[in-house]
Amino acid sequence: MRFGVHPLFVAYGAFAALRGQLIPFIAATVCAVMHECGHAWYAARIGRRLERLCLLPSGAIVTGDIEGISLADEVRLALAGPAVNFVSALLFAALWWLWPETYPYTEAAAAASASLFAVNLLPALPLDGGRVLLCLIAKRRGEAAASRILKGVGAALAAVLAALFAAGCFAGKVNFSLLFFAAFVLGGSFGGKDCRYTRIRYDWRQNLSRGMPVRRVALSQRCTVRQALGYFERGTWLEISLFDDAGKHVATLSQRQICELFSSADIYRPLKDYITAP
Repeated sequence: MRFGVHPLFVAYGAFAALRGQLIPFIAATVCAVMHECGHAWYAARIGRRLERLCLLPSGAIVTGDIEGISLADEVRLALAGPAVNFVSALLFAALWWLWPETYPYTEAAAAASASLFAVNLLPALPLDGGRVLLCLIAKRRGEAAASRILKGVGAALAAVLAALFAAGCFAGKVNFSLLFFAAFVLGGSFGGKDCRYTRIRYDWRQNLSRGMPVRRVALSQRCTVRQALGYFERGTWLEISLFDDAGKHVATLSQRQICELFSSADIYRPLKDYITAP
């Protein structure tokens, strides 16, 4: 995995430190990384891996390659990040209920988790709500039309945020966070969809030198490649026995064969399309 830092992230961090808000800024950054781990977890379930994580002034973003995955999986991929923040906020609330004395130490992280959950559902790129809206519109009107609509929505939201910042200045309540967020949304909306993952490459050679337990799984040959990927476990050698509708054994695939298959197969097609009966 490669890491990157947006220049505005550094500027916003310095600004937060000058205002005495370094702890909330660090808490928000940690929660943002947790958010991206939610995306990476779901990506791994569909055979993609996190390639690059970039810290932004209002969160973080991951990149890679998701060409070929369904719109439904892309929606689930987008929602996995906010789901992590939602669960972590609930866990903090439960922690306060059980041990109230922990509140002063976890309040900033809980607030950051709740904020990231709510903010990322806004319908503008590169936020997750924008990715969901893009997929829903693309399903009905195509990705080109969806991209144009999302640019308009993003520009409108950035204008509203800039107007709120200006109104705050006139009222004597300057909030630079709104200005940073407006720039973030505007740049993301016109920068295009940038939520991609690369295919996972399994390398078992080092584990074999130490010895690996074998896990055997029986599956219908109608199961998809995507479903088969769900049986991979770190440090375990996988063997899948395929059976037809009559319960007759068709073939046995080793982990090496499954990995070779996965490198070129359509993950939504059934396994029977890629094997031949003995």
